[in-house]
Amino acid sequence: MKNYRITVNGTSYDVTVEELAGGAVAAPAAPVAAAPVAAPAPAAAPAPAAKSAGAGSVKVAAPMPGKILDIKAKNGDAVKKGQVILVLEAMKMENEVVAPEDGTIASIDTTVGAMVESGDTLATLN
Repeated sequence: MKNYRITVNGTSYDVTVEELAGGAVAAPAAPVAAAPVAAPAPAAAPAPAAKSAGAGSVKVAAPMPGKILDIKAKNGDAVKKGQVILVLEAMKMENEVVAPEDGTIASIDTTVGAMVESGDTLATLN
């Protein structure tokens, strides 16, 4: 048997692989779930600063990596909780990014066509 540590999307897993005689591969009798092992978090790369980043006290972050397809609100617009602010395309699906609470748009920190990463600040509210 050989032990390996495999990292998938930042999560490490310890796995054991059994070598069979003759190179034949047999299916296991029951699937075995590997327990995740805490991996050290990679150092976060500094995000490029947008002109008005941080203008508001409430940040609206990208829920996943993707491309900004449309911006539905502009600076100064009053928004209600759940109102669509932006449309983000991820894995060929359009995802609506909504206001987390009632407020006024303090800044839109992205542009149509921009590629964003999960956690990037897209807008701020006051």
